Amino acid sequence: MTAPLDALLADLRGCRICRDAPARGGPLPHEPRPIVQAHPAARLCIASQAPGNRAHVAGVPFLDPSGVRLRAWLGLDEATFYDPHRVAIVPMGHCFPGYDAKGGDLPPRRECAPAWRERVFAELSKLELILVIGSYAQAWHLPEHAKAGLTETVRNWREILAAPRSPRVLPLPHPSWRNNAWLKRHAWFEDELLPVLRAQVASLIERSAQEENAA
Repeated sequence: MTAPLDALLADLRGCRICRDAPARGGPLPHEPRPIVQAHPAARLCIASQAPGNRAHVAGVPFLDPSGVRLRAWLGLDEATFYDPHRVAIVPMGHCFPGYDAKGGDLPPRRECAPAWRERVFAELSKLELILVIGSYAQAWHLPEHAKAGLTETVRNWREILAAPRSPRVLPLPHPSWRNNAWLKRHAWFEDELLPVLRAQVASLIERSAQEENAA
């Protein structure tokens, strides 16, 4: 049954809370276009920050160079990445938040996660792994670790992944080009974490395909 999630996602995609009833600061500076990808069959979830402007224009998450890098990290092609039966994409803020004075993306809107996050995850009963990308998602999903900062949180990925929780959680930096210097300084991310990440993702995708073929 997907009806409860379908109804929830329809409500979410029609949300205007950040435009019409902002909780803090001014309203969203453009028309809302909430973006989310989800299906009850998904075993893998990408818990990201907020859509960028290209995603906002197209209505498709990670439709930019960050998405290209993220798919390379995961070892997924576009067809699999954008298959909601296999991959859920649930950002902290579902709308593009606009730009700051320096031309960077603003933080995710604070109204969004309290209104929608727990309700969406409650419908994703088959999730086995959540990839928490960036400091905002890590503060929500890993509050006990996030206080140490993003670098230390990601550095502790083995402990976090092995923790007895369901779904399991794995922290990642944002795949933005703005993090190129971070990636160069922390070679262990590509050398040690990414091979494990790709193996975990491949296993989940394979099991999803087997279940679909058996149905």
